[in-house]
Amino acid sequence: MSEDLSLGDAAKALGVSADTLRRWDASGRLTTTRDARNRRRVARSEVTRLSSTPDRHRTGVGLSARNRFPGTVLSVEVDGVMAVVEIEAGPHRITSVITRDAVDELGLVAGMPATATVKSTSVMVEGGVRT
Repeated sequence: MSEDLSLGDAAKALGVSADTLRRWDASGRLTTTRDARNRRRVARSEVTRLSSTPDRHRTGVGLSARNRFPGTVLSVEVDGVMAVVEIEAGPHRITSVITRDAVDELGLVAGMPATATVKSTSVMVEGGVRT
């Protein structure tokens, strides 16, 4: 029985509620067994099966943003207190509007390596479109 988990422990391992697991059991998405006291038990293999999602990439640096695009600065256009910086990162061109101070502090010039780091609460995804 050591390979089985209580419903609560399985829910915690999967990051869902026990009620969710009960619904999954009723719908056939999860297979459970019953112990001598008629409590649901979940095999570790079921938890592993249901939690098998691809690992997310790690940032690798002291920033929380995961979307990092290393590339080469294509251009730096400074106008007053603002600047437009374009970075070619693989097949992608990333344009950023930053302050002139940031350009000066980073020493940004065309041809140098740079990484565009993107953290946004609004990222739209469009399917079926190739450019």
